[in-house]
Amino acid sequence: MPSLVIAITLFVLALLIGVEVIGKVPATLHTPLMSGANSIHGIIIVGVVIVAAHAHTPLAYVFIFLAAVLGTMNVVGGYVVTDRMLEMFKSSKKDENKDDKKDGE
Repeated sequence: MPSLVIAITLFVLALLIGVEVIGKVPATLHTPLMSGANSIHGIIIVGVVIVAAHAHTPLAYVFIFLAAVLGTMNVVGGYVVTDRMLEMFKSSKKDENKDDKKDGE
C-alpha cells in the first residue's frame, strides 16, 4: 500500500509540474517544442518492451498494446510535425530557378 501512495504522489507531482511548465511556453514556441518532445517519447516504446517481458495477464497485454500503439503514434507524429515545420523554412529559390528555365525553353 505505501508504494501505491508513493506512485500516486509522484504521478500527481509530475502532472502538476508538466502543466506548469507547458503553461509558461509561448504559443509561437509550442509547436516546435512539442514536435521535438514527441520524438523524444520513443523511450515509451523501450518501456513497453521492458514491461512486455513481465506481462502474464490479458489485461497487461491490452495495456502493453495500447502503450505501444500510442507511443508509436506519438513518435511518428513528432517526426511528421517536425518535417512539416522544416519544409516551411526551405528556400523557394530552387523552384523559381526551375520556373525560369522552363520559360526560357
